[in-house]
Amino acid sequence: MNKEDIARLKDLLDEKYFLYNRPDFIENDPIQIPKSFSEKEDIEIAAFLSATIAWGNRKSIINNARKWIRMMDNSPFDFVMSHTEKDLKSLLSFKHRTFNGIDAVFFIQALQNIYKFHGGPEQVFITGYEKEKNIYSAISYFRRIFFEIPHPERTGKHISNVEKNSAAKRINMFLRWMVRKDKSGVDFGLWDLPAAALMLPLDVHTGNVSRNLGLLNRKQNDWKAVEEVTSNLRNFDPNDPVKYDFALFGMGVEPNKI
Repeated sequence: MNKEDIARLKDLLDEKYFLYNRPDFIENDPIQIPKSFSEKEDIEIAAFLSATIAWGNRKSIINNARKWIRMMDNSPFDFVMSHTEKDLKSLLSFKHRTFNGIDAVFFIQALQNIYKFHGGPEQVFITGYEKEKNIYSAISYFRRIFFEIPHPERTGKHISNVEKNSAAKRINMFLRWMVRKDKSGVDFGLWDLPAAALMLPLDVHTGNVSRNLGLLNRKQNDWKAVEEVTSNLRNFDPNDPVKYDFALFGMGVEPNKI
């Protein structure tokens, strides 16, 4: 791209960012689930669980995330830290696509282990980030800690493995929610990680739009593609590249507004 093309693309992305990065975005997005809480631990647990099942029909994602939180008595942190065996058994009926009650039970146990022995999920991601000063190492380390306790083999597929080149869309979306700080009130901005280091939550929508705009050449939606497109987005805003997630996703689901 020449300078004029780059300038036009930046103008388009900025325009769509301001169009979609607004409170009414929350109405149809899983982020509405953690938005119902005010305490940090409740927010991050509700956000993590909602992001974990964020694939498929968005209405189904939101309904099932809300159901999971209700099964935790609408008190995620208290449930994680104080649950009984009977409480865990009550989760066995939970299901979202291939994520089932066995997975839900382990997620609660893993989160309890993280809060009790690792200072909470924020600290785990920070520790991982500090190893190589990037989100790849943060996600890799988090996954290692998450599965450090005995776990069902089947549950491993529900935390993306960037070491196997996964795009880690849902974890990157969760990190966007927790880290980005802006005036729109969509993302929470609760965690002390640099927004400049965040990686784009790459999915079918953002991938297709990125390719159409010349931001992504790689055909597969994998970690290498995440690195490529995020690197290009940093040319437009090096301090907050994943703010353009709003623009790319919005143009993907509403192409008539491009």
